[in-house]
Amino acid sequence: MSDTNNTSPRRKFLKNAAVGTAGAAAMGFPMISSAQTVNLRFQSTWPAKDIFHEYANDYATKVNAMSGGRLKIEVLPAGSVVKAFDMLDAVSSGTLDGGHGVLAYWYGKSPALALWGSGPAFGMDANTLLSWNQYGGGQQLLNEIYNDLKLDVVSFPYGPMPTQPLGWFKKPIAKADDLKGLKYRTVGLSIEIFTDMGASVQALPGGEIIPAMDRGVLDAAEFNNASSDRILGFPDVSKINMLQSFHQSSEQFEIIFNKKKFSSLAPDLQAILTYGTQAASADMSWKAIDRYSKDFAELQTKDKVKFYATPKSILVAQLNAWDKIIAKKAAELPMFKKVLDSQKAFAQRAVRWDLLTNVDMKIAYDHYFKG
Repeated sequence: MSDTNNTSPRRKFLKNAAVGTAGAAAMGFPMISSAQTVNLRFQSTWPAKDIFHEYANDYATKVNAMSGGRLKIEVLPAGSVVKAFDMLDAVSSGTLDGGHGVLAYWYGKSPALALWGSGPAFGMDANTLLSWNQYGGGQQLLNEIYNDLKLDVVSFPYGPMPTQPLGWFKKPIAKADDLKGLKYRTVGLSIEIFTDMGASVQALPGGEIIPAMDRGVLDAAEFNNASSDRILGFPDVSKINMLQSFHQSSEQFEIIFNKKKFSSLAPDLQAILTYGTQAASADMSWKAIDRYSKDFAELQTKDKVKFYATPKSILVAQLNAWDKIIAKKAAELPMFKKVLDSQKAFAQRAVRWDLLTNVDMKIAYDHYFKG
């Protein structure tokens, strides 16, 4: 007997089986996301031409690629939305979704923030200081400071910087007394180091330093590295650079996001933004070695800059000034002392290990290149 009834149990079974098979087949194909792209309004604290702004763009490029188009960060240079020193407040308020800068720029909010980069850090270099931040309790303390300040941000210190020069001068600095009376630019707690040593200090963003030196508003200044200094035009206003200093011997960058914006993102996008900072940190440190060494050579050959090692007597004077500054601030500010104690405990272990473990590479360099 033929089955001509569409409502028969057998016909229903075959129809449902066909639908189920089609659904199973569809599940075998890759799913194409229909989610809209999240655009993040992002600004750096650097001029567009500076290599630091390039580092900010490098982070954005990595994040945009890893998200498969679901995130889009377009980095604006300093001043596009707010002034460099106003970037933290703009991110906290939501005027910006994120930004790229350094913690020393927020020194006016809390002196403890400058400990992520200003001063000798008990002998820690920038990478060791980042290790303290990641594994020694630094990140938790940083979060506590921002919460206490009622700043609605998520912070990621990253990108270890090489030791910064003492700076650019009209003539070589032979002794600590040579700094007395100089109109000098620096930022963060370094302001207090050089003030204690007798300099008249001004805090200026990177893009404002050269015009100030050109007009005579500044006699001397430090910024950061051979590439930035060359790009910003330091060789046009000075031909003397003093290498090595304790005022910022372990600084790193900071990537920040508005906390509400960050928390509103899907967990995988939050992870991309988070772990993207680690990828960018490694890449930045490798790029810095390549670019800084090239520009260091060109400053000498093309720009006729003369480099001098900062005398040990000045370095010791910096340490002595630093000791007075941190003792005073630790007595006045409980959070400052809390950060300082945490750094000191980590440094005592980590720096000792580093000094005893790693060989002095100068021996090998001299063997091959100074024979």
